[in-house]
Parts: sequence; structure tokens; C-alpha cells
Amino acid sequence: METLIDINWVLACYADDVPENGGVCMKHGDEQIAIYNFNRRGEWYATQNLCPHKQQMSLSRGMIGSAGEACEPKVACPFHKKTFSLLSGECLSGDDYKIKTYPVKVVDGRVFVGVAQA
Repeated sequence: METLIDINWVLACYADDVPENGGVCMKHGDEQIAIYNFNRRGEWYATQNLCPHKQQMSLSRGMIGSAGEACEPKVACPFHKKTFSLLSGECLSGDDYKIKTYPVKVVDGRVFVGVAQA
């Protein structure tokens, strides 16, 4: 059975605030959310900013790229290079870690992140 969650679209920043093929961080409540402008793919992604490996708020500064034959979009932690899928949050480095992912939409140059309604 699929669980449906009501999404609240939160204005995170302006598209011009995010470097091409890079990321920024926003704070929403107690959470830090990393937002990525994957310009090479023409796509936007968002994940938790906390790298679960060493508990560092660092993923927004990580390197983004593609993994494997399927060219799955990924982010690599800038400190220890653990890589995570930007689609599923699964660790692609073979470790038992997972990060939270969020939907993103860009409307009129504004970037919105979808968070679960409280």
C-alpha cells in the first residue's frame, strides 16, 4: 500500500542563488536541506544536508555527478567521498547509509522544496 503525504512547498531560494552544477543549504525548522542545481542534466534535487557517515552538515558542498550505466544522479560527501543517489537517497558506496530526499520545483526563477506538512 502506498502512503500519500501532503506536501508543503517551501520557498528555498532563487535559482540564481545556486551555482550551476553545485549546491546550497537552507534551514527549514530543525532541518538543513541541501539543494542542487544539476545544470548538466537540466535537473534540480534536494536532500538532507547531514552526511550520515560522520554526522557532518556538508552534503550541499559535495560534488554532483552520475553513477553507473544508468547515469543515476549522485552527490559525494566533500570529506569522505561517500556517494548517495539524488533520487532514492541510497548510499552508492556500498555502505548501509541512506539520506532523505525532497521534491524540488522551480517556478519563475524561484526554487521550492517539498516538505511533509506537519
